[in-house]
Amino acid sequence: MEAKSFFSKGYVQVLITIILLGVILALTAYAQLTLRQAKGMYTGDTAISVNGKGEVLARPDIGEFSFSVRAEGADAASAQELSADSVNTILAYLEGEGVEDKDIKTQYYNLNPKYRYEERVCSSNSYCPPGEPVIDGYEVSQTVTVKVRDLDTAGDLISGAGERGATNISSLQFTIDDETVLKAEARKKAIADAKEKASELAEDLGVHITRMVGFYENEDGQYPMYNAGYGGDMAMNESFDMKSAPAMPRGENSITSNVTITYEVK
Repeated sequence: MEAKSFFSKGYVQVLITIILLGVILALTAYAQLTLRQAKGMYTGDTAISVNGKGEVLARPDIGEFSFSVRAEGADAASAQELSADSVNTILAYLEGEGVEDKDIKTQYYNLNPKYRYEERVCSSNSYCPPGEPVIDGYEVSQTVTVKVRDLDTAGDLISGAGERGATNISSLQFTIDDETVLKAEARKKAIADAKEKASELAEDLGVHITRMVGFYENEDGQYPMYNAGYGGDMAMNESFDMKSAPAMPRGENSITSNVTITYEVK
């Protein structure tokens, strides 16, 4: 009887020991998991982030438009020659009006064969498949972009290019040649806007700004102005008769800067 009682006591002690070891191991595993998860958490000083925007309006000083010339010929050489004659006539006119060579650039040049299908002799009331395609001449398409520095002449230049064989005139765009100073001014305004917002936010939260810990700028750049009418109906026509030079209102361009500043607070 005594042996049985002793065995029972020993069994209970072993069981308690095993349970305690299991609890210790479980707590250790839980602590390790918690520490691993805590590594991805921010444990430093409290911080706030604010966005600021700055905008500068300026009159554009550069205009740019493009024109195209298309020509067809019985062979590649004749098509290229016809295209070159038309393009050279327009380029000579532009250069004669004071447009510099550096401001005239070919955007793309394509030479493609044209095809027709041979006629087949087929019996009546039966399906007649198309004949084999054969080359039936060549087509050349060249698009040129022109930068206009004297904006008062933009309308006359567009009109003159159209009168000399341009088949497609589109995308008159007014831009600013050098935006460096304007971008810097917009950035200063954006930073000042962010600082003001940070000061107000800190006051509302009842904290004090100690130092800046992060800065990021996302530049939107400028918003160019397009002259109404170009890039639309006129650009879709193969040819047009321009009786007078169109008016070219320039308006203003918007140069913007967007910044995000992060401050440490206490």
